[in-house]
Amino acid sequence: MDRKELKDRAKAQLGGSIFSSNWVYAVLAIVIYMVIVSVVSTIPGVGTLIVLIFSGALEFGLVYIFLKQARDGEKMEVGNLFKGFTDDIGGNIVLGLLVTLFTVLWSLLFIVPGIIKAYAYSMAFYVKSDHPEYGWKECIDESQRIMNGHKMDLFVLHLSFIGWGIVGALCLGVGTLWVQAYMSATTAHFYESIKDGGVVVIEAEA
Repeated sequence: MDRKELKDRAKAQLGGSIFSSNWVYAVLAIVIYMVIVSVVSTIPGVGTLIVLIFSGALEFGLVYIFLKQARDGEKMEVGNLFKGFTDDIGGNIVLGLLVTLFTVLWSLLFIVPGIIKAYAYSMAFYVKSDHPEYGWKECIDESQRIMNGHKMDLFVLHLSFIGWGIVGALCLGVGTLWVQAYMSATTAHFYESIKDGGVVVIEAEA
């Protein structure tokens, strides 16, 4: 499977038109996520700490929304954004904290190792969504396993959205929300394509 096919699948399941219900719900979920993080982070003294602690639960919910929709093609349920607070909140918090900690520690060895490890850990919440019984170490280890040989694939896939990002930014910045939804949906399809040993061709043009 190549990048174009991944993106086409994502667009088709989101509904094709950027004003279709799933596009709108996807954007709404991202907006709610951003608003929560932005508002909570302004709480004097403890805002940043609260965001750091609970970001894992929110991240799980966002991943769950896009992964579920990638699989069943059904209407997105924005309420699932908070699923990480009801399904093993402790595990999601610990996973989020440790992914952040490990990425920061690797970044101290210069930027490139940090980026490499960020991509190695990038599927941890997808793994958690598929295996809610897994602890943080199992999620991180499995993410690293399935991303072995695929980190550059995902990096190039994300780079291919730069053009869309520029266009979105020109639309008063609002368009970037649709680009983020598009990229999140495509990343969910990327996970689906590699989790069982699939191959992504990075040379193909988007």
